[in-house]
Amino acid sequence: MIDYTYQYKTVLDLDTLGDMTWDVFISAFNPSERVLRVFREVSAGRKFWLVHREYGLPEGGTPAGAFRCDAVREDDFMLEFFTCISKDIELADARICVDVTGFMRPHMIYLINYLRVLGVLSFDVIYTEPGHYSSHDRTRFASELVHDVRQVAGYEGYINNITDNDLLVIGAGYEDSLIAEVAEEKGKAHKALIYGLPSLQADMYQQNVLRSYAAADALGDIAARVFAPASDPFATATVLSELIAREEAKKPITNLFLSPLSTKPQALGFALFYHRECASRAASIIYPFSNAYSIDASTRIGRIWKYGIDLA
Repeated sequence: MIDYTYQYKTVLDLDTLGDMTWDVFISAFNPSERVLRVFREVSAGRKFWLVHREYGLPEGGTPAGAFRCDAVREDDFMLEFFTCISKDIELADARICVDVTGFMRPHMIYLINYLRVLGVLSFDVIYTEPGHYSSHDRTRFASELVHDVRQVAGYEGYINNITDNDLLVIGAGYEDSLIAEVAEEKGKAHKALIYGLPSLQADMYQQNVLRSYAAADALGDIAARVFAPASDPFATATVLSELIAREEAKKPITNLFLSPLSTKPQALGFALFYHRECASRAASIIYPFSNAYSIDASTRIGRIWKYGIDLA
């Protein structure tokens, strides 16, 4: 088991964002206040907007010069973006900050892997909490139509032909339909759920649990239910490490499947755990992909977190 909580996190406010300077700042555009305000206040040598096609934003509804492309896969999208900006920026030596608030989770997870490949082993990540989700426990982020449940690029791992003790760990978010899709895809695997507690806001934990119970038929018997702070990637990675070590001690896990469907910080924790502990085992990160995602489902601005990521 590894304790990841030595890595640094802090809460910022809009007034102090401009006091920190990065060479490169990357954010995924959507018209929510918590994305726009942070981009405006941050001080950086170069700032970049990414536009995810899944948001369905028209050309006229995005900032001039924002990066867009029609790539369907997360790796194709991010590789094209970095090809564009690397012509005049030496990323390996740059101080980089990524605001993951508006990112699609698979793109964010792949980005972490790609920065590591480039030799960028330390960088900052910003995440701004919502003040509230507009539809409470009925909030939807993805369309109901999932066209594929597959491995996230860069997190494919190898597959063990022996499958008698496969384990699927789901970071349980609001959308029971996505939880059900993943659970059904790995129907023979034992299931474990990670809930966000403490949650981003006081009422969100109960709403989260209500939605996951709606997927009970697909989940079947749950091997373990554990908890990690919804805003803390390092605590999430530590809880994952403890959970896997505990399950492994009972009986060796044949294939490990990780599916981060909860908050962006928790999804980041899944990626950190994978990079540190899954390289030499049969493990992969899987995700239910939809064609469309809500532009924004939140109101107001909550806490602004900065995480210092160390991949060394």
